[in-house]
Amino acid sequence: MRKTFNITGSCNPQRHYMVDSKERLIAVEKLIDSGEYLTINRARQYGITTTLFMIWRRLSEQNLVLPMSFEGLGDSAFTSEEAFVGTFTRMIAGRLNLAKEDETLVRIWENCAAKSLDDLALTITEFCRKSSKPVVVTIDEVDKSSDNQLFLNFLGMLRNKYLEREMEGMDYTFHSVILAGVYDVKNIKLKLRPEAEKKYNSPWNIATDFKVDMTFHPEETAQLLTDYEN
Repeated sequence: MRKTFNITGSCNPQRHYMVDSKERLIAVEKLIDSGEYLTINRARQYGITTTLFMIWRRLSEQNLVLPMSFEGLGDSAFTSEEAFVGTFTRMIAGRLNLAKEDETLVRIWENCAAKSLDDLALTITEFCRKSSKPVVVTIDEVDKSSDNQLFLNFLGMLRNKYLEREMEGMDYTFHSVILAGVYDVKNIKLKLRPEAEKKYNSPWNIATDFKVDMTFHPEETAQLLTDYEN
């Protein structure tokens, strides 16, 4: 297949000319291997979605990577805990089916009757305890729902499980979680409460600082043009 230049959506190295992103992927992999939770937030066309796709391709052999996106989720997914938990459960079940994972793991989510975040937390514990691989979750376009209290409660639940995981034996949860979008979800704090009740503590303050340079440098662009010329 003849490769083309792509300026819409994510890039696929089998179909598109791409900048060599090996060094930045290695930097992200180190954070994931360390079990870090992080956010990747950059302006459009910085290659965030493509980076998440490449992480999935590179890490899937040693990890159970579950790539998801909030792109296209309607308001109905955030009308209640039951609606949100049901949506999240179906998203994970769908990814596991596509990945052709162990049927035991798939059934945990297909048979999941969780209706609250507490129920979801228990399901995550069971799932991660039974998985033979570290579970890595990536959620793209996460800031589309960032002004919704349910989403903040969801982040708070993940934070609590992360903190208990650090006390060995207290809990099992996702090895690493990456939230990606244009805006940093660590800064969500103002929209949801009356002026007098504003709170500045983030439900995602467990996230490590993401200092990986996402800029395309001249030598990387030169490599892309050389590929095209060849």
